[in-house]
Amino acid sequence: MHFLDTAYTTPAEQLACDDVLLDLCEEGKGDEVLRIWIPEELFVVVGYTNEAEREVDLAACAEAGIPLFRRTTGGGTVVQGPGCFNYALIMRQGMDPALATITGTNRFVLGRLAATLTSLLGREVAMRGHTDLALGEKKFAGNAQRRRGHSILFHGTLLLDFDIRIIERLLSLPSTQPGYRHGRSHADFLTNLHAAAADVSGALRRCWNATAAGAAPPLDRIRRLARERYQDPAWIYRR
Repeated sequence: MHFLDTAYTTPAEQLACDDVLLDLCEEGKGDEVLRIWIPEELFVVVGYTNEAEREVDLAACAEAGIPLFRRTTGGGTVVQGPGCFNYALIMRQGMDPALATITGTNRFVLGRLAATLTSLLGREVAMRGHTDLALGEKKFAGNAQRRRGHSILFHGTLLLDFDIRIIERLLSLPSTQPGYRHGRSHADFLTNLHAAAADVSGALRRCWNATAAGAAPPLDRIRRLARERYQDPAWIYRR
């Protein structure tokens, strides 16, 4: 697997990069990739099926000047910003039999991540709900996937040292909650890993044997997708 940590200047380009990598892999023009990126500004991303008006305090975002985006993968709404750590895996479905199904893919990827982070932290990390990673009863990572004919994008956000009060201010309680949440507020449900991004990056690279540097996808293709999808209000506020 190749490794990529190319930085992009806007949140829309960061989000578009994952989709372009998936498309290139599906087209036979790209490799399997582990990508990591660290956001430099605050923004909110709703999941593919989320209703922005239901999941987000739009007035609070507007007042604070925090932009809103929608991704192409499922899962819940997240706040991105400094202190978050994002990874993306681009995999061919033939990589492992477990990747043949959505549930199998969740278990395959999150099981490996949980074992890797347990070793790194010296604390037990567990898969909770369908797509969460947690320390005890507190979530620190949400994950999601998008599937093409032969390729998969699986990505997630880990809270390393993020101000959870910001999430409390910008997001409503999610419309869909895992059973172990028990209706808890964001402040009571979420936690940080308090791990260095470089250490997490190194652990993930070892986990996926991502030793070779990958080639960045064409910038013009990323910018076009960012403009035509991620910056389009009709996409962001779709129902």
